[in-house]
Amino acid sequence: MAEGREPRTYIVLALLPFLVMALVAGVDLLAGPEVGFLPLVSLGPAFAGLVGTWRRTVVVGALAMVLCGGLGLYDDLLMTRRGYTALASVAGVTVAGVVAAIMRGRREEELASVRSIAEVAQRVLLRPVPRSAGPLRVAVSYTSAVAEARIGGDLYEVAAGPDRIRLIVGDVQGKGLTAVETASVVLGTFREAAYEEPDLAALGARLERSVARELEDERFVTAIVAEVRPKERTVVFLNHGHPPPMLVRRDGTVEFPRPDTYALPLGLAAHGGEPPGLFSAGFVPGDQLLLYTDGVTEARNGAGDFYPLKDKGWLLRSGDAQAALDTLRQDVDRYTGGVQDDDAAMLLVRYRPGRGPGRD
Repeated sequence: MAEGREPRTYIVLALLPFLVMALVAGVDLLAGPEVGFLPLVSLGPAFAGLVGTWRRTVVVGALAMVLCGGLGLYDDLLMTRRGYTALASVAGVTVAGVVAAIMRGRREEELASVRSIAEVAQRVLLRPVPRSAGPLRVAVSYTSAVAEARIGGDLYEVAAGPDRIRLIVGDVQGKGLTAVETASVVLGTFREAAYEEPDLAALGARLERSVARELEDERFVTAIVAEVRPKERTVVFLNHGHPPPMLVRRDGTVEFPRPDTYALPLGLAAHGGEPPGLFSAGFVPGDQLLLYTDGVTEARNGAGDFYPLKDKGWLLRSGDAQAALDTLRQDVDRYTGGVQDDDAAMLLVRYRPGRGPGRD
């Protein structure tokens, strides 16, 4: 929605100087030479400085000078104090608009550079995941609350093996570069340990040690780790204080598997509490697994109501996995009116209908 409004807004702002000058000229001609609206012609170059280049502002300023001179002749004010004042106003506003356009252009160049660097950093941190693993199809979606940066503290990763696929979705406490650094620690550990650790509990313990070693000031990371086993038609979870996974069954029913006991987020094990326990659920052809961060479930509409994810499972049942997940993300955007207060990451795994283990 917001993306559709931006081009229209730009077009309106681009045409605004000419529309304003035409309106001033029309009113001046209708009002007659006794009134004179010459100083208002300077609104043209004033609005021209809002968009476009400084050259465009100069062109609009030149047109405004010509228009002001023509109206001055019509009103018989050109060679009077009012005429000189109007021409000086147009010239002064044009100079100010040119300076503003130059400064704005420099800021836009700096912002474009920051965005480019952020995009590179995001590609390094959140690398493309494998889109398929045997009978499984994978899709991801990431939306940063900071549009200029396009990167934040939410994380995801997929490690596909010959007979299993391991997943992680997490949410780092805080925002900014500190959160990005913490996310890189978690992802770096997962990318190595997911292929080395024999069981999910050992993988979770290794993530905890890595995060506890790096984090300070009681910062933490909520995360859910999953292991999909297509041959066993099972998915096993390890939940470190994260929102529960969402299972969309092939008949359309929605489940949110939860552990018997909840564990603290990564980085807080030193405060005591039970380590996270493994829990599992069936995962058969036609089922879908959605891992997500609280930027999805805590997204609010204008009335302050949370996004009803449990009622949206039907959005994932059409098209391929990525198209279905994009549809869900767009629905969240519509629900919030395009206002995103927190990062939102989603990872969808679809067990293709009619595809049994060992078949492709």
